[in-house]
Amino acid sequence: MEDFKRRIQQATRGQWIRFAVWGTLYLLFLVWHGNWWWVLLLPLIFDAFVTKYIPWTWWKRFKDTNATLYTIFSWIDAIVFALVAVYFINLYFFQNYQIPSSSLEKSLRVGDFLFVSKASYGARVPNTPLSFPLVQHTFPKWLGGTKSFIEHPQWKYRRLKGWDQPSKNDIVVFNFPAGDTVCLKVQNPDYYTLCHFYGHDMVNKRKDIFGDIVYRPVDRRENYVKRCVGEPGDTLQIVSNQVFINGDTLRDNEGVQYNYLVQTKKGRLTNEYLTKLGVSVDDRRILAPQEVAAQGLSNSAEGVTYLLPLTAQMKHKIENNTNIESVTIEADVMHQVYPLGHNEWSRDDYGPIYIPRRGDRILLTEENYWLYKRVIETYEHSTAQIGQEYEFKMNYYWMMGDNRHNSADSRYWGFVPEDHIVGRPVFIWLSIEKDQPWGKGHIRWNRLFDDATH
Repeated sequence: MEDFKRRIQQATRGQWIRFAVWGTLYLLFLVWHGNWWWVLLLPLIFDAFVTKYIPWTWWKRFKDTNATLYTIFSWIDAIVFALVAVYFINLYFFQNYQIPSSSLEKSLRVGDFLFVSKASYGARVPNTPLSFPLVQHTFPKWLGGTKSFIEHPQWKYRRLKGWDQPSKNDIVVFNFPAGDTVCLKVQNPDYYTLCHFYGHDMVNKRKDIFGDIVYRPVDRRENYVKRCVGEPGDTLQIVSNQVFINGDTLRDNEGVQYNYLVQTKKGRLTNEYLTKLGVSVDDRRILAPQEVAAQGLSNSAEGVTYLLPLTAQMKHKIENNTNIESVTIEADVMHQVYPLGHNEWSRDDYGPIYIPRRGDRILLTEENYWLYKRVIETYEHSTAQIGQEYEFKMNYYWMMGDNRHNSADSRYWGFVPEDHIVGRPVFIWLSIEKDQPWGKGHIRWNRLFDDATH
């Protein structure tokens, strides 16, 4: 006790100020988090700044005796502190996200790097708390290619208080709902789509083709980014590519684009023209004659037929090109949408479908059973039976890409549960144009710090 009093008396004003600042921040975090067991760590913070019973900086004694060891441990101390800080910030406040595909063109572009706020919708308490920061689920191959998280313990879903919730037209980052089971060699399309087309036995037995089958907890599934077009309690329907919510037209954002068959009168369009129009190199595709015929069009004698994703503004510009014969929207000839094998809907004509809200009670019938079976059994861990009245435990959302004909979204894998919501993009902090060289448009300077919420 005497030693404790002595340490208290010897503590400097600076030590007490640092403890007061960090202790207050820690208590405010506990109020937000709501887990008061963590208050047991407060004595450690007090010891680190005031009493110093634990030799937190024992390595500093090498400063005068062994400069090499002192330098090594200085770096280790800095790296460990940085990793802990990044882990904490990444879990509860914000993370970086890179747009990997064109599903949100032209609202968000391939190569955009986003600052994503987790606090906006309320940060989730991690399902898998023992994980390496800045790695979603697997280390890079040069670090072994193994899992970056330990599966146990797994905590139940809980979300801290935020100041908002996903609403219509919000761009949202979320964990891929169909990403719970993954074929490591064929990750796109998802496991359930592969089973639908190739059969469950083949997908699970042919490791030479599909690889090992792994399970991923909710917070370790791939991050997706789409636009929220349907909220809990909404009824959604798509008629000839137009989205209707509760019977009312949902206006397309300026960046929404569709695939069009563009037929020229003679020859091809120049690369310079297509670049200026805003069509990326990867999106410039000339259709074979049989593909044109499958769309119900006649092949041009001297011209070619492109399949191009165009916004309304881009479509208007290309229609005014004197070398254009016709511009026709692409028809969906696949008809493979959620729930697979249980409807006659298509990508362009879908629904109506009701989006569940927490507390809703729905009678499961032969007509709606397959719509809600996965929701009830996989996301809510209950049993779904025809004739049963089921009460939903979570809110659900309907997410779609702005690149409507080139987006794997809710039309193909269904509802997004609230426990999969990661956060909301706030702004673009870097934007890379892969089709342009360095010094000639490789960095899209005009997109830096643009608003990424719309």
